[in-house]
Amino acid sequence: MNVLNVEFKARCNKHESIKEVLHQLNARYVGEDHQVDTYFNVEKGRLKLREGTIERNLIYYERANQAGPKASHIQLVSVPEAQNMDLKALLTASLGIKVVVDKVRHIYFVDNIKIHLDTVQELGSFVEVEAIDQDGTLGQEYLKNQCDDLFKRFALATASLASRSYSDMLLDG
Repeated sequence: MNVLNVEFKARCNKHESIKEVLHQLNARYVGEDHQVDTYFNVEKGRLKLREGTIERNLIYYERANQAGPKASHIQLVSVPEAQNMDLKALLTASLGIKVVVDKVRHIYFVDNIKIHLDTVQELGSFVEVEAIDQDGTLGQEYLKNQCDDLFKRFALATASLASRSYSDMLLDG
């Protein structure tokens, strides 16, 4: 599946106030997912295997490192739990592991927008917003406007925006 996301990530120690905003927006709570993302060495973009209690996927994506809303072009394949270990062993043997990100993620949806309240080992607490265009009908500008709206509703500070992925933050120490 090829998908266009516009997303932002911000450091955030106010998950409870964000949950209140999500309640006001009638967000659908999917649940708590303990996710271990194993990133593999690739020449361009990022390739990760997500092992979670809710989400289990092999994900390749390309995205610029910049603060604020940014486009990601994503290719995603669902991986049944039983196949995760075989796939992980194959990818590890052929590409090598770059870094592992271990997090607890609370997942919410408002229409086409996925909101994550994350607690990442060694990094702390974050909010991540992904405005998703599954079929090419919404467009990048519309998705960016959705991100901007939630950024304001969540009362986040511009200085809290993260320009890099969790994997990059962990690699840079």
